[in-house]
Amino acid sequence: MEIYEDAREVSRADLAAWLRQLASQLETGGQLFYGAAGAVTVADQVRCELEIERESDTEISVEIEFSWTTPAPAEAPESSDEAEATEKDEEAKDAEEKTPEEKTPESDAKPTEAA
Repeated sequence: MEIYEDAREVSRADLAAWLRQLASQLETGGQLFYGAAGAVTVADQVRCELEIERESDTEISVEIEFSWTTPAPAEAPESSDEAEATEKDEEAKDAEEKTPEEKTPESDAKPTEAA
């Protein structure tokens, strides 16, 4: 999934300034800023690739690529409301599974909600 792409023709001096700006962003905060308000945080360890190709008799290309993997997002812990609802569901399921002989007045009582 592509996040951002920008292609344009610039002077060699502007290219050098842009590369210095990227390098400065990597050194100081580890984020690369792009577009109007985008940013991506670069990992401490990255895989780097430099590719120089002769595309034709008159065209040469230089590609600089670096990539990294991000850890999978951790599952958020259940909120107390979700945990309470899960506990009530489990209690209701347990009560349904009991035979009439196993049921006690406690398990037949409807839960009351605290105000």
